[in-house]
Amino acid sequence: MTERLSDLRARLGATRQLEAVITAMRGVAAARLREAQTHLEGVRAYAHTLGEALGEAMALQADARAERSRPDGHVVIALCAEQGFAGAFSERVLDAAQRRLAAAGPGASLFLVGGRGQTIAEERGLRLDWAAPMAAHVDEAAGLADHVADALYDLLGTERTAEVTMVHSAPDERGVTLVERPLIPLDLARFPASRRSVPPLTTLPPALLLARLAEEYVFAELCEAIVLSFAAENEARLQAMIAARQNVRETLDALMASYRRVRQDEITNEIIELAAR
Repeated sequence: MTERLSDLRARLGATRQLEAVITAMRGVAAARLREAQTHLEGVRAYAHTLGEALGEAMALQADARAERSRPDGHVVIALCAEQGFAGAFSERVLDAAQRRLAAAGPGASLFLVGGRGQTIAEERGLRLDWAAPMAAHVDEAAGLADHVADALYDLLGTERTAEVTMVHSAPDERGVTLVERPLIPLDLARFPASRRSVPPLTTLPPALLLARLAEEYVFAELCEAIVLSFAAENEARLQAMIAARQNVRETLDALMASYRRVRQDEITNEIIELAAR
């Protein structure tokens, strides 16, 4: 009996320590989620400003919407989680990325961000053309976006043309949703040409100005996707920790009930032994 009580005490102590770890992880995830939501406003404001600039730049170039050649290759950029404890977050992103790769054919390339996603991709036998860790903090999103853009343009520079699709998660009212959106070629029809009564002062030829602005807009879209994915990863981890804490509380309640029952049985047996003397 005493040995069983000792075992229950040890299990109670270990479960309480686990609860403390889960609570701490939940707090970190909630803080990072709030941080990402704050940064997202700035990223979207920057992209909006670039969109307006693209509209003004197109007004300076009559053939800005000229037809382009059909893309030969396809690059899929999958933004996954860096760490675990986020449910099936990375699995869902990779499922969507694999569908895109299968539809694009054998020549498609996979760019993957996130250490946890890389582990799952290796388990599935996926070939990675480029990989990098996910940002550890939201203020690293711009640096990561620049890193992805450099690798992307290095690849595109070796081919005649290519189509690029991003697959990532984003937080919404229901929790986390999956997003699949084209990145390249940039659809200039999204930016209506804006003519001012006084043309903007420029120092670059219209064609070069439009190309530079388009590259910067691609960077802004990458940055937004990374911040959204970072927020969604922490939202998924927050929900996973809430569920885990509930499970731990139920385990603690069951252990405490068992401890009280065994302790009561031990006291009863001691009283019976004393009364029998």
